Amino acid sequence: MSTRFCRTCIAATLLLTASPLLAAEPPSRTECIAPAKPGGGFDLTCKLIQVSLQETHVIEKPMRVTYMPGGVGAVAYNAIVAQRPAEPGTVVAFSGGSLLNLSQGKFGRYDVNDVRWLASVGTDYGMIAVRADSPWKNLKDLMGALEKNPESVVFGAGASIGSQDWMKTALLAKQANVDPRKMRYVAFEGGGEPVTALMGNHVQAVSGDMSEMVPYLKGDKLRVLAVFSAERLPGALADVPTAKEQGYDLVWPIIRGFFVGPKVSDAEYQWWVDTFQKLQQTEVFKQQRDLRGLFEFNKNGKELDAYVKQQVEAYHKQAQAFGLAN
Repeated sequence: MSTRFCRTCIAATLLLTASPLLAAEPPSRTECIAPAKPGGGFDLTCKLIQVSLQETHVIEKPMRVTYMPGGVGAVAYNAIVAQRPAEPGTVVAFSGGSLLNLSQGKFGRYDVNDVRWLASVGTDYGMIAVRADSPWKNLKDLMGALEKNPESVVFGAGASIGSQDWMKTALLAKQANVDPRKMRYVAFEGGGEPVTALMGNHVQAVSGDMSEMVPYLKGDKLRVLAVFSAERLPGALADVPTAKEQGYDLVWPIIRGFFVGPKVSDAEYQWWVDTFQKLQQTEVFKQQRDLRGLFEFNKNGKELDAYVKQQVEAYHKQAQAFGLAN
């Protein structure tokens, strides 16, 4: 009896330990959904992981990047929860803007608990940019013009009123003694469109993310007036002044990362968590992150889940202060 019992125990132990390992193999097909049109922050988030996974040989076939614009992630969020909840190889990019919209109930009947928060790949910072030939040479010039005549400045951004791009300009406006409701604000879809509008002189300033401006910094078409970080950023961004050093107390970090569908199994989810933890330590990933103007911010699995839910709660309180949430 004892021998049979021991053999049964050993077999059961091997089965229990082997099953998760067998289940947690790389997905046969991988896809990253960018919830906007090409050219913005969601796009760069997907491209970061696409290149890193391929160059580190974690996956054999290249990751597919698809675009699903709408509502700063709302369309993609609803699609992954309602229509594609159990796809182990599909990750969806999110940002701080996604979390802000979640906090205001803009994702329909779904909330922060309806997906599995997977991993962050870096943090970005908000910024204000104008054309290189703009009469406004610094943030004080722009805010002075706004205070004198709120209708003289048209802000373009990649999301609607209540979004993080709107929230950043609204917080600046308040510090310039301007009622945010009097701002002229044009909403586009994604981070690339407002830059195009700025180049065409259809808007006078862009409220967006610093990473979206990195490709333009070496040219002579744009001038970034301020970055919303606590201190100046390193490297190629060191010449961009902060809002704080120009007298405006605004710091706005923007997390970038991924989630998966709610019915992805624990083993499949854990494969991604383990993969991100290893990937974040590689030189390939760090170089790709730096190229995209992002800064280190590594949270995975349960740690990210807790952070996201804390941020959504904090954003909800900010939105309430502007009358944008109940």
